[in-house]
Amino acid sequence: MDKLKVLASDDIVKTAVEAIEAMGCQVDEASYGPEELPDKLKEYDALIVRSATKVKRSTFEAMGKESKLKLIVRAGVGLDNIDLEAAKEFGVEVRNTPNSSSQAVAELVLGHMLSLARHLQKSNFTMRNGEWNKKKYVGVELADSTLGIIGIGRIGRSLAEKAQALGMKIIYNDIMGEVKDFTTYTFVDKETLLKKADFISLHVPKFADEPPVLGKSEFDMMKDGVYVINCARGGTLDEDALLEGLNSGKVAGAALDVFETEPTPNKDLLSHENVSSSPHIGASTNEAQERIGGELIEIFEAFCKGGSY
Repeated sequence: MDKLKVLASDDIVKTAVEAIEAMGCQVDEASYGPEELPDKLKEYDALIVRSATKVKRSTFEAMGKESKLKLIVRAGVGLDNIDLEAAKEFGVEVRNTPNSSSQAVAELVLGHMLSLARHLQKSNFTMRNGEWNKKKYVGVELADSTLGIIGIGRIGRSLAEKAQALGMKIIYNDIMGEVKDFTTYTFVDKETLLKKADFISLHVPKFADEPPVLGKSEFDMMKDGVYVINCARGGTLDEDALLEGLNSGKVAGAALDVFETEPTPNKDLLSHENVSSSPHIGASTNEAQERIGGELIEIFEAFCKGGSY
């Protein structure tokens, strides 16, 4: 019997590759551009991606229904780089690793929040230029500030726990409504959250046909001097509206790990002195990558045996 062929298009932890190979699969680690990918994928039974590889409807259509591909695994949480409707039409199962990166992303959000609150991103830069701006960088404390979390899934919950430990007051809004076991956090409607929160953190997916969760009207509702953090998905906030808020002073600071155009984000945002940025590194910790590897192994244990995956 021929080995099942797996294409790991984006980097995954080596232990996962070795474990999948030990199950009898052939794992090829190679990256292909959008023009090459459909022809290459015809040769594989499964595909593993992270954020870089996009599997669009055009990819499935170019492969055709004669393709061997039966499984795509997103080594991470979000699935917005895969056309799920097209995958279903072409008989391809799509899985992700939802339990792997919650802690890592929540900690990154906190890191950005602290950087903004205490001007760490600015003072680090100016000190390297020989400036001693002790009186200029007067910050705010997270303790007793109100954090508004939009989207209270695994990452939002992890952030709530950590922020509350720092003394923050937690309010949240979620499309599914109030979470009954969240007795220490307060559910509010979206408008109330926007008006009351000192810090707002997004933890929602991005759907192609839907407008940003935070657009100009939402920024207009926010209190003056608000801090906005997006470590979820590019496009969940309107970057032009954010830039307008930063320039007017409505938004005191913004932290962005994800962008509308990656890997070439809006330069005006990146160069803004009140923006703390990072290159989509939410899940980039050793621990998170090991957990992702563990979830991949579980999925492929079933796949290689021909079972449910």
